[in-house]
Amino acid sequence: MADLAAETTLPVCCPTACLVLRWRASSGEGCDLPYSSDNSMSGTVSGQVVQAGSIGSVHFHGPRRQPMIPFQLPPAPKLFTSRSRELAALDGWLEADEALLVVISGPGGVGKTSLALRWLHGARSLFSDGQLYVDLASSARGGPTTPEEVLEWFLLALGVPSAEIPSGLARRQAVFRTLTADRAVALLLDNAISAAQVRPLLPTSTRSAVVVTSRWRLGGLAVDGARFAEVGSFDEDASLELLERAVGSRVRSEPDAARELAHLCAGLPIALSVIGARLSTRPRRSLSKEVGSLRAERLATLTLNDEVSVEAVFDLSYVELPPRHARVYRLCALHPRGSFGVEAAAAAVGEPIPVVEQLLEELVEKNLLTEVGDDRFGFHDLLRLHARRHADRVSPSERDAALRRLVEWYLDRLVDADLVLRPTRHRVGPRYHDRRSLFPTHRSALLWLEKERTNLREACRVAHDLGHDDLVWQFCEAMWGFYLHSRHHDDWFALHGLGVPAAVRCGNRAAEAKLRAQLVFAHGALRQFPEAEREGLRALKIAEEDGDDQGVAVALTELGGVAQGAGDLPGALERLTRARGIRRHIGPPRAEALCARRIGEVLFELGCDDEAMTELVAAADAMDLLGDHVGRARCLMSVAAIALRRERRDSAEERLEAALDLLRRVGAPFYEAEVLVLLGEVAEAAADLPRARERYGEAKRLFDSLGNPKATTISVKLSALDA
Repeated sequence: MADLAAETTLPVCCPTACLVLRWRASSGEGCDLPYSSDNSMSGTVSGQVVQAGSIGSVHFHGPRRQPMIPFQLPPAPKLFTSRSRELAALDGWLEADEALLVVISGPGGVGKTSLALRWLHGARSLFSDGQLYVDLASSARGGPTTPEEVLEWFLLALGVPSAEIPSGLARRQAVFRTLTADRAVALLLDNAISAAQVRPLLPTSTRSAVVVTSRWRLGGLAVDGARFAEVGSFDEDASLELLERAVGSRVRSEPDAARELAHLCAGLPIALSVIGARLSTRPRRSLSKEVGSLRAERLATLTLNDEVSVEAVFDLSYVELPPRHARVYRLCALHPRGSFGVEAAAAAVGEPIPVVEQLLEELVEKNLLTEVGDDRFGFHDLLRLHARRHADRVSPSERDAALRRLVEWYLDRLVDADLVLRPTRHRVGPRYHDRRSLFPTHRSALLWLEKERTNLREACRVAHDLGHDDLVWQFCEAMWGFYLHSRHHDDWFALHGLGVPAAVRCGNRAAEAKLRAQLVFAHGALRQFPEAEREGLRALKIAEEDGDDQGVAVALTELGGVAQGAGDLPGALERLTRARGIRRHIGPPRAEALCARRIGEVLFELGCDDEAMTELVAAADAMDLLGDHVGRARCLMSVAAIALRRERRDSAEERLEAALDLLRRVGAPFYEAEVLVLLGEVAEAAADLPRARERYGEAKRLFDSLGNPKATTISVKLSALDA
């Protein structure tokens, strides 16, 4: 079964114009967005089939996507005190009836994020359209989070399907500003590195508020109208107040010891919170004893010019942790990103999920971890550094074993998700054998993949750094289903840049051919035909030398798409015909049907309408028997193109409307735009110019959202209509 897909171009002629209809033509398992008979996802096929004409029509009716209102802020701090001056300033600035941009700066551990969260939670009613959050320093190993990546997260949170998110910073900025232009929204941009990192994330709404926290003042944002609040350490009174909120009357009964604790913590809220958490679980421990312990611990880390060692405060809590708690604390810090779920933590630790979940909750109670969402945890940046130092002190074998377990857990979950999205695809990776997915629906798999996308990418890079080549190439193969839905091209090429050499080092030629064939589709989708041809010919050579009919069929199918995209129609037909011949012997039926559809599309481009119709009808019938509604809809589009060329507008419109209903249900914006363009052609041919303008406008908006250059072509059509 062919695993991949390539682009197909179809010239569609009508009395008024000539349109080039380009869609992603599937090979064996195809590149259609997921469908399911169980109504399990947004974009799940449901409805009824109504036979019409020679191949039938599929009609679907369902609710349109509703706008989402995200509330992503982490919980408000439990122990919060003082900062009345800063809170009053924030309230005052908000009353200015204009967009608010505030930079809260100060040293690490001083409570910048706590201040921002306290104020934003208190002002939630003023931002009824949502509150967005991102930790800009929850860095991948290559550096801080990029604005382009953040905008993708924000657009997903605002309800934009991943397939509709354009590539490139400028395009994502434009969509984000459009979506938030009239919204009352608040953003918390935590731990910013620079003004350049913040500026692309600013909305234009006058009802918006953006709060930035940073260790630097970010004075460059002054030109954007920023207000600045510098946060310092607590004075003695505020420190004592925070301690009293944590441990109660002991502060009043031992005032001298309490003041000494405040001094040893240098008024840093993070240090005071850790001490307070320790003491709150020991109601009989005196503050004087705590002071003595901290002094002894601190003396070991003081330098000549040092007045405080926050690490000593953390060490005091760490050394008194039970061994299992300490192990969870340091091994979770090995996670490559800023936040992690319970199951990932359990994988790193190598213990049962219920056990690790309890230990994580107890570390939260000790203020050594933060709960950042439902069953998700993270470290304060200083505590993460502290925990990693202790992780680096354990034996390299324990550390590497924990990382391998973590990487394998992410790979296994990725395989589970891919099985749901592409249940019949031929795989090379050993993890697919005799495995049943843990994801019940397409929706649950896609939601998890989007949420964990960065963690998956970083897990692959960790595997590469550790030299686990066998895991690296498996990540690339298992990402295929997700890539078809998301089109994260940058991720795709970056991971395959690791995966192909890893497969070569492993001596796994089947895996190398599979990954190179996957690259053919990606290059072809970007119209990088020389690169696609090179990778495809290499994949074909490997498969032919190894007698791998499956690999030969895949490579030929992809190379057929390359030839078609480059305008070599006879070459495309020859390659696709060879691929279908192999499929007739090795199957499966769906792959053979997809080859038939692809051949029909090429025949259409060659002007052989009758032969094209024969292939397309056969493909549609096969798709119907297989229950592949999306494949059937794609055939409807091709048949409609033939009807348009023959000036049978009613027949074309009927099939296009059916295809449009289906594609909207499954969430395929690129194909939806193509159908809308064809419907615009139909309306224009019928001299219904208002309807044509409406259809072209809808198509242009979709192409714009995808960052597709066909938006320019549609603009020309709209200008011609206006003229």
